[in-house]
Amino acid sequence: MPLPVEHVMPELFEALVQSHAVLASPPGSGKTTRVPLALLQQPWLSGKKILMLEPRRPAVRMAAAYMAGQLGEKPGETVGYRMRMERRVGPHTRIEVLTEGLFIRKLQEDPELTGVGLVIFDEFHEQSLDSELGLSLCLDVCDALREELRLLVMSATLDEQAVADLIGGKAIVSDGGLHPVTLHHLSRSAGREVLPATHRLIHRALREQEGDVLVFLPGKGEINRLEARLKEELVPADLFQLHGEMDAASQALVLTPQPAHRRRVILATDVAETSLTIEGISSVVDSGLARKPVFDPNSGLSRLTTQPIPQASASQRAGRAGRLGPGTCYRAWTETEHGSRPFQRPAEIRQADLAPLVLQLALWGVTGPGSLHWLNPPPAPAWRQGVALLEKLEALDGEGRITPHGREMAVTGLHPRLAHMLIRGGRNSPTAADLAALLSDRDPWRRGNQPFSPVDIGLRLDALEAMRQGSAPRHHFDAHRLRQLLQLSDRLRSRTRHLDAATAPFSAATLLSLAYPERIARRRDAGSGRYPGFLTTPLEIGLFLLHKARATKHLPATRERGL
Repeated sequence: MPLPVEHVMPELFEALVQSHAVLASPPGSGKTTRVPLALLQQPWLSGKKILMLEPRRPAVRMAAAYMAGQLGEKPGETVGYRMRMERRVGPHTRIEVLTEGLFIRKLQEDPELTGVGLVIFDEFHEQSLDSELGLSLCLDVCDALREELRLLVMSATLDEQAVADLIGGKAIVSDGGLHPVTLHHLSRSAGREVLPATHRLIHRALREQEGDVLVFLPGKGEINRLEARLKEELVPADLFQLHGEMDAASQALVLTPQPAHRRRVILATDVAETSLTIEGISSVVDSGLARKPVFDPNSGLSRLTTQPIPQASASQRAGRAGRLGPGTCYRAWTETEHGSRPFQRPAEIRQADLAPLVLQLALWGVTGPGSLHWLNPPPAPAWRQGVALLEKLEALDGEGRITPHGREMAVTGLHPRLAHMLIRGGRNSPTAADLAALLSDRDPWRRGNQPFSPVDIGLRLDALEAMRQGSAPRHHFDAHRLRQLLQLSDRLRSRTRHLDAATAPFSAATLLSLAYPERIARRRDAGSGRYPGFLTTPLEIGLFLLHKARATKHLPATRERGL
């Protein structure tokens, strides 16, 4: 069956012959899976490769698998994918789907993008830090090295003309084509009781509608708790989860159509908001919440916060109910509350820790953001704070130029703090690599229905070491996640084998002080700490704080203890 985006394909083909292009099309219209395949045989591509960037790892794997299936192949043949610790690319791969962060590293290694004819920025309306950086660097490549390289920016809700003006291309709009979706809002505000309201709306959707129900929740904890309650209630449907911590097989199972007589309730985070189309969905229940990282310039740390989604995201979610026919969306907020929400979430570059961006630009040879073209220029205060941190970590010199140590940091793929810790930890340091893996990826603690996890990082280091020695992890750790973290740790250790060995093994606390030197506290009493600049804060702030200078209290006796 033709999808809406196919009606504008001739216009898109013509635009890319001349220059770059922006394609605006609603969710489920075929942008992600139809456009790359349709462009593959265009004469101007001259047999070169297409790179398509996705903001999330699940979308990378699933988009590649779907396109490969359309060709009757498996990923790694004509269509492949690449992300951290997972790669399916062969000698004949022509379409390569990859994460935005991995693309930045690829671009740094090969600025000319040898053998690449087209770069597609999918879901650009999410305005992630890496997508904006990648687009700015690609425009620089087009200006200086590869005039014939083509860029295609695809979006569902962004101002397409603003992006077209930035890249000097044509804006193409695919209007509608999706089925109508009936919206239901609460008659009165749920206040703080959003999750109970969402629970009631699930039952309403099952009573009033046919087909499968897709439920949007802010995180895995809420998914687990709601799933447990629905199981107790024996709801007349099969329950599935969909979030970024699932393995490939579990994610693929959710996307596989089930027998017509079996209804499903799919409890998902915002990974289901874009890129992925789940067959059989006729109803959406939306909590209206998402969990996003927010950078606090006062503490220098990012934290996950649960926040209301903007109107554009709500439209994206509702659109998932209208993919196959007329649908229904139940929202756990009122129409008045909806009208007060902003249309779009602020671009990540406006509220993120810019130290990683500053470091990547320094590696590119840029000492200030004014040298590049930006849709959202980096804010000056956050830029200066990023520079100050990188100077403290010895990644930049006093003129903003990258140092040899900074170059080593930039190629690790880690946040500069963790990269500095890894490198200063010395050659083949297992503790430094384990810490870097733990702090850069998902927590292996299996929280279940509990709202919080223990903050002691020593427990996690113990679990990794036990797994490394072949012992079974304790019941509250996810064995699959621990294996993945061990692979990442081993890979990070391999990047330090050329370095000098440390004069003595560093303890975990000492290593963490390298990454977070400003978080070292001088104990004043049992419940608070005094920081440089007389900032006072509770000591229990999570993994990033050296908990009363005893982060290693649970480490095996074979490792050095203390600061």
